[in-house]
Amino acid sequence: MNNQYANSVSHDDRLWAMLAHLSAAIAAIVSVGWLTIVGPLLVWVFKKDSSRFVRTAAAGAFNFTITMWLITLIGWILTVTVIGAVVGIPMIIIGSIGSIVLGVWGAIKAWGGNAFTYPWQVRVLS
Repeated sequence: MNNQYANSVSHDDRLWAMLAHLSAAIAAIVSVGWLTIVGPLLVWVFKKDSSRFVRTAAAGAFNFTITMWLITLIGWILTVTVIGAVVGIPMIIIGSIGSIVLGVWGAIKAWGGNAFTYPWQVRVLS
């Protein structure tokens, strides 16, 4: 969905797309990153057939969030080994901050009716 279609996206679709992006950012803060994949996945499951805009936003949010979640998990594993803490701690920080900052950015774009593509994604949902 290009920015030229921003006016054709309904208010309801913009709201659901915004929630898909924001749910990961909120969960990153509330659950210390462990539940970030739940919100985008739920939006995708329940709204994937009703709107292409919401489906794309939720899938992108989930794919990016699962990528950040994996980076954070590997970071924690490396940090526990002590030797890998030098690499692990930055991975945890990147995974956490990436979910929050880009999730909010995606939510702002979605609320404006514009598609947002995350920079790093392991494509699981489409």
